[in-house]
Amino acid sequence: MTERDVLIIGGGPSGLSGALTLARARRSVTVVDAGEPRNAGVDHMHGFLTRDGMPPARLLETGRTEVRGYGAEIVEGTVARAEEGFVLTLGDGTRLRGRRLLVTTGVTDVLPDVPGLRERWGREAQMCPYCHGWEVRDQRIAVLGTSPNSVHQALLLRQWSPDVTFVPVAPGDAAPPAGEDAARLAARGVPVAPSGVRRVVVEDDRLTGLELADGSVLGCDAVFLAPTWVPKAGPLTDLGCETGKDGFVKTDPTGRTSVPGVWAAGNVVVPAGQVVMAAAAGAMAGAMINADLVEEEVARGVSVAKSRPTSLA
Repeated sequence: MTERDVLIIGGGPSGLSGALTLARARRSVTVVDAGEPRNAGVDHMHGFLTRDGMPPARLLETGRTEVRGYGAEIVEGTVARAEEGFVLTLGDGTRLRGRRLLVTTGVTDVLPDVPGLRERWGREAQMCPYCHGWEVRDQRIAVLGTSPNSVHQALLLRQWSPDVTFVPVAPGDAAPPAGEDAARLAARGVPVAPSGVRRVVVEDDRLTGLELADGSVLGCDAVFLAPTWVPKAGPLTDLGCETGKDGFVKTDPTGRTSVPGVWAAGNVVVPAGQVVMAAAAGAMAGAMINADLVEEEVARGVSVAKSRPTSLA
């Protein structure tokens, strides 16, 4: 069985950043990556200082090269099971053991059941105004009312375009915003569509509008929505890490979970975090894991010194 100082599950920006920090601290590190990045359908990422506009795949390729340059190992595969003692069993039967574990497995974005939406996800259909608002500035934007935060999302996007429309999701019984929400949208100049959305309209492989339940078509160039987030928390669940009511693991500001020796970082902890935030969280967790290992090693050395017979010279 392969034994390493630290095992990292997930080779996205958070996991690679943690691996880089640890490898530079001369720790033996293995990263297990399934090759399923959350932003696989996005052509360019934004808001990452010095990396703005870079394709996500290039960021990962560069990150892997840097991590391997310091001696870290990257293994392609999935984790079938995590056990006490930080023993991981991979899908192909390989078993790895680590002194510490960092989980950066991310999150699954579950979209509403709107025909055609999944095919446009990561293209004209997006989630984050700060990541993609600039690219659709002054264009026609529709915001789907998929969550309690959708009104806030529409208010934000009005910063990038004067043409923002709030659209209820369900085609039949969607209730438009009322009360304070309606007043806030009106104050920001965001109209509400007359009925829910029935399907996405695409022409020449480009989103051009939303067909509404009343049969009309709302012309738009981009759609924003808040998906339902489902954490990929299997290894954390296996090890008994404490989670919140939303299913996301609880950590302290450094990424430390309720299980000693287990850290988590990135979107598996903060699903709305941008790439730069995930990378920062991974670096923080990596530094704290190294510090934790140092304390363990110092304590062991002190214990050994105390157990030695005292010289009578």
